Amino acid sequence: MSRYQRLLGVLLFLGAVFVIFELSGLRDHLTLAYLRQTILAHEAGGLFIFVAMFSLGNLVQIPGWIFLAAAVLALGAFWGAVVTYIAAIISCGVTFLSIRFLGGDALREMKNKTAMRIFRQLDARPVTSVALLRIFFQTVPVINYALALSGIRVRHYMLGTLLGLPLPIALYCIFFDTLAHLLKIT
Repeated sequence: MSRYQRLLGVLLFLGAVFVIFELSGLRDHLTLAYLRQTILAHEAGGLFIFVAMFSLGNLVQIPGWIFLAAAVLALGAFWGAVVTYIAAIISCGVTFLSIRFLGGDALREMKNKTAMRIFRQLDARPVTSVALLRIFFQTVPVINYALALSGIRVRHYMLGTLLGLPLPIALYCIFFDTLAHLLKIT
């Protein structure tokens, strides 16, 4: 398949997931209150649902901070951070593998100077590059899509994700925990 056919396949897949997400009514359940209640109401099952919703949300462009805030409000800063870290790792992995399966390394085939310079940097320091992207952009789906289509190795992607997410998750947890205390939400 050509690069364009693979990219079209990725777009069709993401479009189909989005349409199913909208038509099924799942969007109505991706609220801070619903996620918090799900975690609190069902210990193990709620956490599984949380991870599944985070993964689906990542595919359909739902910001990861919504999931993090729900986990912090339901479990506190420490356990909210732990649960969010695990869910974020799984979510990023699911997104990466889904997009890689459909699109391969379609972006790698771009032959312009800017793309080639970016790929040289990514190839020279793949783990560091992914870790820095995670620190600044956390689980932003577009980053996951681009990295999946870049041809980076799965192990480099996952290691960079594992190393890059703790700092922003910790900072967000402190922020949401402080905000919850100030607003007397907890």
